[in-house]
Amino acid sequence: MTRKQIPDIVVGRLPMYLRSLQRMKQDGRQITSSQELGERLGISAAQIRKDLSQFGEFGKQGTGYSIPYLIDQIQLILHVDHDWDIAVVGAGDIGSAIARYKGFNNRGFRVKLIFDADENKIGQQIGEYVVQDSHHMVEAIQQAGIKVAMITTPAAQAQGVADQLIKAGIRGILNYAPISINIPAGVYIQYIDPSIHLQRMTYYLE
Repeated sequence: MTRKQIPDIVVGRLPMYLRSLQRMKQDGRQITSSQELGERLGISAAQIRKDLSQFGEFGKQGTGYSIPYLIDQIQLILHVDHDWDIAVVGAGDIGSAIARYKGFNNRGFRVKLIFDADENKIGQQIGEYVVQDSHHMVEAIQQAGIKVAMITTPAAQAQGVADQLIKAGIRGILNYAPISINIPAGVYIQYIDPSIHLQRMTYYLE
């Protein structure tokens, strides 16, 4: 089965498996099973075995999975066996928090550049980064060879920012702005809108 034929929902579970395996490794563990992994994540062991089998054979029946080996293989599948530089556009509350966030360390990502159009924010220090003028971000992103970006601007600015990012050669966008963005084929986008997840959750509440 080729990468394009694998359901996105399966790909979406791989980072969950990776995170849990990395925590096991930090605890000094070397071997796990689909049963144990499933209990940690609330996913059936059969589903985990089925998901992993989409990409190859990573364990032996009766002996389980080697945690270090499975971590390496999932990182290769997700292309996070090396670090991806990220451009953040929007130096407001969310953008500033992302720039200071240390959770990307050892997860395959690192913030490289942060931009804003507000003259009062340009030149400010946020963590270890200096906010750059977004009017120059196409050239800066191209020079840095960055392929991944996060949009943390207000909704009204998000489409224009996305257009500029695509012009700069960005191939993957994580969008925090509460709006859907039009993108061309060949560019992948993910949306993070807490209000949508909250509305989905409250459906199940009395």
